[in-house]
Amino acid sequence: MNAPDTQRMVGMPVKRKEDYRFLTGNGQYTDDIVLPGQTYAIFLRSPHAHARIKSIDTEAAKQSPGVVAIFTGADLAAENVGGLPCGWLIHSVDGKPMNEPPHPVIAHTKVRHVGDQVALVIADSVKAAKDAAELIDVIYDELPAVVDTAHAADPGQSAVHDEVPDNTCYTWGHGDKAATDAAFAKAHHVTTLDIVNNRLVPNAIEPRAVNASYSAQDDSYTVYVANQNPHVERLLMAAFVLSLPESKVRVVAPDVGGGFGSKIFLYAEDVALTWASKKIRRPVKWTAERSEAFLSDAHGRDHVTKAELAMDADGKFLAMRVHTIANMGAYLSTFASSVPTILYATLLAGQYATPAIYAEVKAVFTNTVPVDAYRGAGRPEATYVVERLVETAAREMNIEPAEIRRRNFIRSFPYATPVGLTYDTGDYEACLSRALELADVKGFDARRQESEKNGKRRGLGYSCYIEACGLAPSNIAGALGARAGLFEAGEVRVHPTGSVTVFTGSHSHGQGHETTFAQVVSDRLGVPLDNIEIVHGDTGRIPFGMGTYGSRSIAVGGSAIVKALDKIESKAKKIAAHLLEASADDIEFKDGTFRVAGTDRTKTFADVSLAAYVPHNYPLDKLEPGLDESAFYDPSNFTYPSGAYICEVEVDVDTGETRIERFTAVDDFGNVINPMIVEGQVHGGLGQGIGQAMLERCVYDNESGQLLSGSYMDYAMPHASDLPSFTVETAKGTPCTHNPLGVKGCGEAGAIGSPPAVINAIIDALAPLGVKDIQMPATPHRVWSAIHAAQSAQARP
Repeated sequence: MNAPDTQRMVGMPVKRKEDYRFLTGNGQYTDDIVLPGQTYAIFLRSPHAHARIKSIDTEAAKQSPGVVAIFTGADLAAENVGGLPCGWLIHSVDGKPMNEPPHPVIAHTKVRHVGDQVALVIADSVKAAKDAAELIDVIYDELPAVVDTAHAADPGQSAVHDEVPDNTCYTWGHGDKAATDAAFAKAHHVTTLDIVNNRLVPNAIEPRAVNASYSAQDDSYTVYVANQNPHVERLLMAAFVLSLPESKVRVVAPDVGGGFGSKIFLYAEDVALTWASKKIRRPVKWTAERSEAFLSDAHGRDHVTKAELAMDADGKFLAMRVHTIANMGAYLSTFASSVPTILYATLLAGQYATPAIYAEVKAVFTNTVPVDAYRGAGRPEATYVVERLVETAAREMNIEPAEIRRRNFIRSFPYATPVGLTYDTGDYEACLSRALELADVKGFDARRQESEKNGKRRGLGYSCYIEACGLAPSNIAGALGARAGLFEAGEVRVHPTGSVTVFTGSHSHGQGHETTFAQVVSDRLGVPLDNIEIVHGDTGRIPFGMGTYGSRSIAVGGSAIVKALDKIESKAKKIAAHLLEASADDIEFKDGTFRVAGTDRTKTFADVSLAAYVPHNYPLDKLEPGLDESAFYDPSNFTYPSGAYICEVEVDVDTGETRIERFTAVDDFGNVINPMIVEGQVHGGLGQGIGQAMLERCVYDNESGQLLSGSYMDYAMPHASDLPSFTVETAKGTPCTHNPLGVKGCGEAGAIGSPPAVINAIIDALAPLGVKDIQMPATPHRVWSAIHAAQSAQARP
């Protein structure tokens, strides 16, 4: 049951309102929507990683039963349909803008990765479309494939795009190189690591889906799509690809079964179906099959990095130097260029007062699926670099991992990092101390000895992460290359009876917004939760919005709602003052009641809302009727969640099998709206982070460019048995100082902080055997190989 209506809602573990419809099968996802005259689409996809298209013969396929239409890249090119845009412009160190080769909606003249769209087949059924697709005859001239991230820009490699012969999108630098080099020159000790951040496939529970419909009556389009930010989808598709007025395109993202970043972007399938719906004058639906999603959804991570940390004799950090090669895949996806730059290098300070940092990032094109934001987007990659360096440095300098962190923690706020961010608040020592207590680090030696008695090795790994959420402000982001605003919009509509509908530009795809946003409104207006409706995901109903990603929903979207609530309360007080024959300055509002200060004269919120819509006794000379307010919120800074994670593992040295015996996570999320939902978000993030650390890896064949891990048979997703029972605690927290709710965001934390904690724990367990490093994922084979390589090295004279 929900908490009683009379008690304060914010901070309460209220059960999710939306879950009833999901648990009873009444959710509505894009694939559930069937429109009159519905047709179904299948994409013929390239079997080659890199090839020129010599010819496409569709005549036999067009005669196949049930076929409505078939379109190729030539058809779209003939109508000047634009390519997919990239939403962030990065400049290289020489000042030149990044290379932005075209990203065609359907491949025309050349395919650049296995799975690239070659033709769109539309039929009266999925089966008919599949049968027809098999009849299309495409003749390819196969070209050498470029797959290896580290060597994509090497001389002699085949050019993914003819206009970018060296396969380099940009070479970007950030920080003070001269100061960093000078600090390294005087360092007592330098720790160096070669790091691979493995490529991941997002694998949301609901595959991507689109259902596009054209109306000849008013020359408009309605697009149902599994997407995390429908307004951005509409903006990019209408203005930059199809050259349509936005007023003619309605994008609806109904219930969406997970996203993790992979549903932020404008995809080719969305545009192709929207364009085709007008050509055939019927709605067109496409739903990805799981194996197809492996070939078409944007992937995540895929960095190759050399990282160095300079220290003095006491283990104080002097400087950090990072060189990263980041894989963009075959094309620039919507936000791809920002992930290994603005969202990565700016977080390399972590929680530490490192005086000088310099990062250089080379982004490269390869014949692989495009890479873009995936849960954490740049922050997990940065945290992995920092926390692997710190733990390795502690081992090399014979300093306890917790101690070396304490010596270098930032302790006074606000703090301006050398990589461009200003942390407003935090208490890193408190989180670490609490994590040490909850993880029972004092008892670890006894547990390690017990493991060794059983012929196994036990290790402890730390990770102290920081995240930047709610990317902001728009003017600064614009100066850094963003091609869109980063605000959020909210509207609060009070109905005559006092019930409330909230329209938010944030989008929920599993986060529980219909509950947490309602809690904020309930607290403010004193309206029962069941009388508050949260509407999202529909450009036809929402003023505007930037969607949900980067843990921005409550910090940015929630703050827009609060600003609208401020306006509601201000107007409602004036109405109440008129009804109570008092000055508005004398009206107090609490728990849904307006009171003349110092008296027992009151009006309920419902009294005031009814007066607003039935204005028989109303100050019409001063106020308009109605109680409906909108607001936009553009943050003045990021928010900075942080935390301390401790992982304890046991390794079987004979098999390399690793089990996580304990995992402790202590997070500072500022003020918390719903602790139960926050805990669930952390659990989910930990599962994904542990999956990356131990199991998941997207693999391409270096010669052919074929995807070798294109199904769950070859791509290992974590199961419940792979995860421990987490110990999770939200610290008392340091509230954010620049948003009205004091919140920071929680959705990505678990995926950010957990991978280095896991790998650090495994290396701690195996360090006595001579193992110094293991790349993710730490599969049993990799762990076993590392043990035997170390033993062989020790055996050599």
